[in-house]
Amino acid sequence: MTNAIILAGGLGTRLGSVLNGRPKPMVEVNGRPFLAYLLDYIAGSNAGIDRVLLSVGYKKGVIMDWFGLSYRGLEIDYAVEGSPLGTGGAIRKALSLVKGKDVFVLNGDSFFCVELDALRERHASSGSFLTLSLKRMNETGRYGAVTITNGSVTGFEEKTTAKGGLINAGVYVLNREAASQRLAPWPEAFSFEREFLPGCMAGRLVINAEISDGYFIDIGVPEDYARAKDELAGGFKGVAG
Repeated sequence: MTNAIILAGGLGTRLGSVLNGRPKPMVEVNGRPFLAYLLDYIAGSNAGIDRVLLSVGYKKGVIMDWFGLSYRGLEIDYAVEGSPLGTGGAIRKALSLVKGKDVFVLNGDSFFCVELDALRERHASSGSFLTLSLKRMNETGRYGAVTITNGSVTGFEEKTTAKGGLINAGVYVLNREAASQRLAPWPEAFSFEREFLPGCMAGRLVINAEISDGYFIDIGVPEDYARAKDELAGGFKGVAG
């Protein structure tokens, strides 16, 4: 069994009224929730994912009512936050429900069209407990930049200047057991991106990195949400492996 975790607890405060009372991953894009597009991508991939854990909290009932316990042949389960846990706490909680050795983790408010099966193979051969999928951008100011050497992450830069570089595009492969051990000492609520990952650098933990030129969209701000409605009108483009 191959599992994927989707972080779907976002509030979407920057999207304002377009949410219409929905959590951010459920924002409507051409008549369907954004999260449905993401699950379509997973269901149509060659990665053999058959179970998805939706990490939910804010307005969780909207998500649970829409997707239920199955979607396009995927078994759907839920990791429910009693209080906001941040992305780090949410991943840790969901990992306790994962079945299998390795697990994909994806952000529920962005889409990065990577070859999931190839990403898992490269992760397995790397020997690292964690593989990040990176995207080269002309401007990294909104996301922060990732520096790598010989396929391994060497640093994370804060969101500062709008220079070009590599960003963490929110698609990971984790070794369930090793990741759970490394996440265990952290506080109840914390950020996977802003706290845990830089902490791995301080602790000299090896993080594998893979660069993809696949299609990327993040619906976190109104201008990109508007762009998503145009670009996703015909479904996700690019690879679906």
